[in-house]
Amino acid sequence: MTRPADRPTALPTARPRLLHVDNLRTALTVLVVLHHAAIAYSNIPRWYYTETATDPSGTLLDVLLLLNQTFFMGAFFLISGLFVPGSHDRKGTKRFLGERLLRLGVPLLVWLLLLRPLVTVGAYTEARDVAAQQGAELPYWQYYLHSFTPGPMWFVEVLLVFSALYVLWRHLAGKERRASDSAPVTGRAPGAVAIVGFTVGLALVTYLWRVVLPMDAPLQVLGLPTPAYLPQYAALFVIGLIAARRGWLESLSGPAGRMGFAAAAVAAIGILLLAIGSSGDTAFLGHGTWQSLVMAACDSTLAVGIVLGLLVLFRERLGHQGRRRRFLSTHAYTVYVIHPVVLVALGYAFSGVQAPAVAKFALLAVLAVPLCWALAFAVRALPGARNVL
Repeated sequence: MTRPADRPTALPTARPRLLHVDNLRTALTVLVVLHHAAIAYSNIPRWYYTETATDPSGTLLDVLLLLNQTFFMGAFFLISGLFVPGSHDRKGTKRFLGERLLRLGVPLLVWLLLLRPLVTVGAYTEARDVAAQQGAELPYWQYYLHSFTPGPMWFVEVLLVFSALYVLWRHLAGKERRASDSAPVTGRAPGAVAIVGFTVGLALVTYLWRVVLPMDAPLQVLGLPTPAYLPQYAALFVIGLIAARRGWLESLSGPAGRMGFAAAAVAAIGILLLAIGSSGDTAFLGHGTWQSLVMAACDSTLAVGIVLGLLVLFRERLGHQGRRRRFLSTHAYTVYVIHPVVLVALGYAFSGVQAPAVAKFALLAVLAVPLCWALAFAVRALPGARNVL
């Protein structure tokens, strides 16, 4: 009412913050912490501190890991894709890439140069002692290079690559747009036929990909511990990009979310039946077998269904933030970066505790989650940390 008549109305340059997506990202971060806590006491020794399960409850942790792996990192990539187009529009290519390098590249370097040495101290000591028994020396730098992986920060590394590819596509396609033109179009979300078609296509691509890189392949791509899921990560990232432009999050219906959860439940049962019925046979892991085709279909259905359901659930039920949820959301990224330090330290602290695998996992989880956020709060209080984290 007080704007001068000759001054044009300013167009919005940024969307309102999607609080339900922030809350979903927080929940997924908790799931990451729980996932790695479960690995420590499971029969899957792919963590910096592990205790081989000596009781049947370790199998329950294996099931948790198997089902969780099918969707939780794909959901992270979809969420990341949601914010890329608008950020690029507002900041331009140079500033967008600069901030990507700051917020993703710097934590990656901190992990590689500082945090990874901390979490591998125990493993290095054991490897050094074994080498000494064989009359050889094993300096840390040699162990570091020989055992090099980006660890959980593979997600940050791959996200950097995806962001760079997006910028390259924008440049080659001539789709540079101004911030004032970046408001999303409110459109209808894809219907059942489109969602089913996407899921089938993703399953077929995943099946073909696993002919070359099965789920048990020792080869790593971009540091991914499970490169068999790379097609899913790329596809959901692209879906996030498209959804941001077309306003799909706001138009997803409640029935679509419930159907997504139902499809995910059926797919989870299929995965469990396939894994249990294998009796040690690894045919469902890839190599072009019919079992691997069924596994790829179940994987893709579970991922698409549960992500769809979670987006609707959080929008309808968890779309607000009070002081507590805002604190958790603000520190979630820092928790992702530093949580291995907390888990490994607690793992060694509990190494003398005799208990079933599930009980030790529960103890670790109950203590690790709040400690991760407490440490994240302390880290973000360091000078300059908030500019990165």
